[in-house]
Formats: sequence, structure tokens, C-alpha cells
Amino acid sequence: MTAGLFAGMMMLTKAVKKPYFPCFFQPVSMTFEREPLVDVRHAAFLQGGVSICIGACDRDLVPTLVRATGCRVAPDRCKVTVFLSATQGALVLRAIRDNCMVTVVFSEPSTHKTVQLKGRDAEIGGLQAGDIHIVERYRGAFSRELEPLGFEEILVRTLLTCPPADLVSLSFTPCEAYSQTPGPKAGEPLQATA
Repeated sequence: MTAGLFAGMMMLTKAVKKPYFPCFFQPVSMTFEREPLVDVRHAAFLQGGVSICIGACDRDLVPTLVRATGCRVAPDRCKVTVFLSATQGALVLRAIRDNCMVTVVFSEPSTHKTVQLKGRDAEIGGLQAGDIHIVERYRGAFSRELEPLGFEEILVRTLLTCPPADLVSLSFTPCEAYSQTPGPKAGEPLQATA
């Protein structure tokens, strides 16, 4: 699908107040002619013990949200993959199947440092070798992040528990990235550093 066609669909979406994605709409491969929006420092943050929430809107523009259970950033930093429970995230997954659009927010509770990524090519998939280890490592890191704030590990692990067979991956190319840390720079485009 060309960028012009996608832009036209987005204009139609705004005109009728409903997303228009024809049945042939499939995730598109986005190639970069510039550096990825996620730099090495941001990649480390995204894969750390931060709160991760995945948001999407269905075809009626009804928003839906689910908590993720970990993140993997590709070595070239052009793809971000988050993991979630297919059961708990059923509405998010349905919305993404409809339009391939996703927003993911990563926030460090102890500092409120927050990063928001948006993608237009989200793909739902299974787990790769090593992904279960990433999810387990994330649960431990998020527990350690919340412990000084008064949340016991058992509470955090219960919040993030999910049978391995219920885990799915959601991969996307960040096409927009913002700093959402509270303060005067909230909402500004994320500044990547070399």
C-alpha cells in the first residue's frame, strides 16, 4: 500500500469519524531512510522494569487497553515487540487486526519517565525462542521497580501472570515517538542520540 493511499484513508477516517480500512488492508513493511526513532538508550529503557501499556482503537474509535508483560527491541531498533495475554488483550488484538495501529506507553513508576511509541503496521504473532525468558526477566525487573513504592512482589507477579500458551507477541515499527514524562516537555517528539 502506498503512503498516498494510506493518507487518503486517514483523511476519509477523519471526515466520517470512523476508520476506513478496506478488507485488503494488510500490515505494510516500513523501511527507514533515516535512523530509527528508538536509540540505544531508549531501547534499554523500553526493555527494563517499566510499566508497559498497549492501546488501540476499534473501527468505531472505541479505545481499549491492556498491560504488556515485556518488550523486545530488534538489534537494529527498527522493530519493537511487546508481549501480552491473548485472553486479557482480546479487545486490543481485535482492534489491531482491524487496522494494524497501536500505541504503547512505557513508564518508570519511580521517576514517572515516560515514552510513547506509535505504529501503523502492528502484527500479531507467536513467541520466538528466548521470549519466555524476556517475559520472566521483565516480571522480576518490574517487581524490583515497584517494591520500594510499597508493592510486594507477589502482587506484581499476580498482576502479570499469564500461562505461556496464552502469550502472544505484537511487533510494530515505531513511526512516532514522544516523551510523555510529566513536565514542560511532555508531548515533544523523542530525541534520539547517536
